[in-house]
Amino acid sequence: MSSTENYVMLHLGVGSFHRAHQALYMHRLRASGDTRWSLAGGNTRPDMPETMAALAAQGGAYTLETVTPADERSYERIESIRRILPYEPSLVGLIDVGATASTRIISFTVTEAGYYLDANDALDLSVADLAADLERAKAGQPGSTIYAALTAILRERMRRGSGAVTLLNCDNLRHNGDRVRKGLLSFIQLAGDSALHAWVQAHTTCPNAMVDRITPRPAPELRPRVLATTGWDDAAPIMGESFIQWVIEDNFANGRPAWEAVGVQMVASVAPFEEAKIRLLNATHSCIAWAGTLAGYQYIHEGTHDARIRKMAYDYVTTDVMPCLDTPAHPSPLDLAAYRDTVLDRFGNAAIRDTNQRVAADGFSKIPGFIAPTVRECLARGASIDAVAVLPALFLAFLQRWHRGELSYAYQDQAMDPAVAHAMCEAADPVLALAGNVPFWGELAGDARLVSALRSATAQVQQFIKDVS
Repeated sequence: MSSTENYVMLHLGVGSFHRAHQALYMHRLRASGDTRWSLAGGNTRPDMPETMAALAAQGGAYTLETVTPADERSYERIESIRRILPYEPSLVGLIDVGATASTRIISFTVTEAGYYLDANDALDLSVADLAADLERAKAGQPGSTIYAALTAILRERMRRGSGAVTLLNCDNLRHNGDRVRKGLLSFIQLAGDSALHAWVQAHTTCPNAMVDRITPRPAPELRPRVLATTGWDDAAPIMGESFIQWVIEDNFANGRPAWEAVGVQMVASVAPFEEAKIRLLNATHSCIAWAGTLAGYQYIHEGTHDARIRKMAYDYVTTDVMPCLDTPAHPSPLDLAAYRDTVLDRFGNAAIRDTNQRVAADGFSKIPGFIAPTVRECLARGASIDAVAVLPALFLAFLQRWHRGELSYAYQDQAMDPAVAHAMCEAADPVLALAGNVPFWGELAGDARLVSALRSATAQVQQFIKDVS
């Protein structure tokens, strides 16, 4: 293999997940002797300033602690991020690297809520940050949202004639490549840049991808543990579970790393993999986080080992999700029962110490993205939605605690309008308000079958809360 670094993948959003996932795969590829590709990374917002400064001081290197369900720990020094770009409101560093011809891939992790898409996949310009960034884009200025940042980078790339580039979404968003492409093109069109709109259509691809690895926020005890075990006084260590998966649609505009050599699944269609992951893992994760919070637990593994909560998650997957994803007409390529059991085993990993606070976040994007599709498909074939209805009922009870100021932690939700959330909780009939929320349910909002199922599920959740009180 060549030892020359020829190509760059620029990543926007250098958080723990990227460093435990995409950066690890690139590290493994480089460690195999294929050093043709490297990573550069930075943030479009002034996030994690201490961590970013520490990474810059360490030359982009950091320690990854991997923990198995049996609490076996291993340590690896990750050195694939060769350049850390400091945050500046002008995004000058990101724009320069992204517009350089040797940069062939621009990837990003901004969380599901950071794409500002409504139930019809249209840009939600009622979000103040997005609306403000659109005005900046019209004036030729960069912005902090993913669309504004990409628009600024691609404008400069087009100006320099730097060639085609792949835009690679690494978030838990169904059909993520297709949807970010639609959102980006819409944003550029609304900004009035017809030349860039045509250039992006001709010179970019947006592969769909599915990513999976539980990566909790680094705990305070991680740094001293890394020091004691390895001798490295790392100011930016991270932890991840031993399970890892990356499935990518092989649709790249200008070359790509040979990721298949290090375990990445390059496929023609990501759809069955992402659908199973979003519904069996992501939705179940949220179920356990909301229920665990209501039960007074701090960590995901505590709720997973609570028989009542585990049954809610198990029943949701077995009764309602699996019949949707494995049909005679469209059999699943996955063993869904085995996948379900693996997911619950992973969530029960006490060594990960993943918090309910982290996983419970962004419910206003998770209800329509992770849960509503199962409701919709069950109702379409005349099946019960009793098991899946428990998840939004849990979220409503969780939201009501937030509304009353009774949560034990700060709740973060990029897609939530606090006024709308408070109004739902204050409604004379909160269940009816939940069922009537159009961004959650689309055309099913207010459907009598949904209302009935949510009422039954809410009664079940209230009984659960009484039992754990």
